Amino acid sequence: MDALIAYLRSHRWARRGLSGLSVALLVAAVGLLGYPFYTNLYQGRVQNRLDRQLASPELKQRYRNKSLQVGDSLTRIKIPKIGVDVVVVEGTTPAALRAGAGHYPDTALPCEEGNVGIAGHRTTYGKPFTNIDRLAPGDTVILETPVGDCTYEVDKPLAGRTVAAGSAAAFVVLPSDRTVVAETPGARNLTLTSCHPKGSAKQRIVIRAHLVKQGSVGA
Repeated sequence: MDALIAYLRSHRWARRGLSGLSVALLVAAVGLLGYPFYTNLYQGRVQNRLDRQLASPELKQRYRNKSLQVGDSLTRIKIPKIGVDVVVVEGTTPAALRAGAGHYPDTALPCEEGNVGIAGHRTTYGKPFTNIDRLAPGDTVILETPVGDCTYEVDKPLAGRTVAAGSAAAFVVLPSDRTVVAETPGARNLTLTSCHPKGSAKQRIVIRAHLVKQGSVGA
């Protein structure tokens, strides 16, 4: 330590470099700590706008006509077990997912026949899916659309899939594996996906559920 202090005293450029490095590290640390806060604040504002849009007659008509655009309100997802209550938008682009959760456009609409695919963040933008690994078979997921609502029940992990550590219902796949959101003709399923592990895009964590109750969808 004495040698280092002596070296810094005799080399002005080294002192300046160390000071610059300290400032850079401080700025990086503030950025890392502040980024989640910023994204959550942004998502909260977006959700307020989406709440109003979901209740509008115009959105209801576009929903019936299947003419929603990426970023439009699509459905509200509620998962009582883990305290989720958030509006899901159409689309899974980075911009769309700033709302917190988005619907895979090439999957079935909520409550309809087929496989409804919804992706959500786990660590930023409100992190609605942060605790989906805590879901267990039998837990419920409610979707409220502009034309009605329905309830799904969480299933056991799909056969042959790798179960997420410590989870009773979630399994993991590679990001390139799109089979989990493939159509399920004749069945009414719901598939929730998110990054895994938290803070990493190395894998996807998946929850599969099936329809158990349907309200006035299509009215």
